[in-house]
Amino acid sequence: METQKRRIVLATFGSLGDLHPYLAIGLGLQARGHEAVIATSAFYRQKVEALGLGFHAVRPDAPDIEAHPELMKQLMNRWRGSEFVIRKWVMPGLRETYFDTLTAAKGADLLISHPLTYAVRLVAELQGIPWVSTVLSPISLFSHHDMPQLLPSPMMRILRALGPAGGEAFIQLMKWTGRTWCGPYRRLRAELGLPPVRDPLFDGQHAPTLVLGLFSELFGSRQTDWPTQTCVTGFPFYDREAAEAGLPPELAQFLDDGPPPIVFTLGSSAVMDAGDFYEQSVAAAQRLGKRAVLLIGRDPRNQPKQPLPPGIAAFAYAPYSELFPRAAAIVHQGGVGTTAQAMRSGRPMLVMPYAHDQPDNAYRVVRLGIARTLSRRKYNAERAAQELTLLLENPAYAQRAAEVGAQVRREDGVKAACDAIEARL
Repeated sequence: METQKRRIVLATFGSLGDLHPYLAIGLGLQARGHEAVIATSAFYRQKVEALGLGFHAVRPDAPDIEAHPELMKQLMNRWRGSEFVIRKWVMPGLRETYFDTLTAAKGADLLISHPLTYAVRLVAELQGIPWVSTVLSPISLFSHHDMPQLLPSPMMRILRALGPAGGEAFIQLMKWTGRTWCGPYRRLRAELGLPPVRDPLFDGQHAPTLVLGLFSELFGSRQTDWPTQTCVTGFPFYDREAAEAGLPPELAQFLDDGPPPIVFTLGSSAVMDAGDFYEQSVAAAQRLGKRAVLLIGRDPRNQPKQPLPPGIAAFAYAPYSELFPRAAAIVHQGGVGTTAQAMRSGRPMLVMPYAHDQPDNAYRVVRLGIARTLSRRKYNAERAAQELTLLLENPAYAQRAAEVGAQVRREDGVKAACDAIEARL
């Protein structure tokens, strides 16, 4: 039976890690004959439209990090980064976000929200448009039984020893901490004549009929206190900088010319607050006598200050799906998109988390037996070399990483998400 064409608006906000899963799903929906529209910051217009997807600009736009580099330090602060994103970036422009989303939603048959696109729920309720919410990582589901890893490990070990009661106490603490973050949301709901709802940071973020968990069951297994309407799809993968881009020819040649290198990357956000990560990583690779690939982004501050040693090369960008499987190990910041690609590659990893979901993502891959973790404060050449030695010389990490990679590659997050969306329609 021919599928009826529907207009589906996918709203997202943030870095490439927040955009790429929705591009993947949008392309999947488009291939099924639907009209998929990405509603996000104007900064991404060219990237989205080059793929043939619809686009609608929604404020706020991405900040100018080059002009204001201190912003990234605030965005990636371990303790206050999430508060800064919500209170200083998302909530002040919520009214503009609402009106832009309302315009994008005209004629839509379904709206799909990202955890930070709070206006989607407002538009869905006012316009009577069906709504599906998504989460990119398990931390957003805030389970008492599988509590988030945010505090330093000794405190978390104490809370975990208390079982669900410890998890409940921790989540109540999180709710208390965030209780004042969403005042503009509550005021706008009241102005629009909508009834009060639970805190949009927690239970209030979830759509009543379908919540898509856009991650692998290996990464976050279903918990009894998750919303019953949750569907875990597997990771929806997309990692192209441009529509037809692959490995840079110089990088492909470098990979062909020697043994698998260690890949050092900071994703698409932390790379703009790299500090001395790349210098320390070069020194760590030299201590180990290993080849290395540095993915340094386009921030000029990350350019090597002196010629790189033989066997070490730096590139602005490379698709993880093509690079990671050819690595000996991957060192990264723990963003969920980077973590997902590392899991799929079947290679062990060392995670140096910054903020937001990254400490929890690091905890999960360590728990899987495929990674080690090192705090940003302790990351230096000596400690990184020590951790990488343990990672590379213990065959259990490589074996388990290969097993996890094989299972993640068997999953089809895009198909599962599109199936669930069509069933909701």
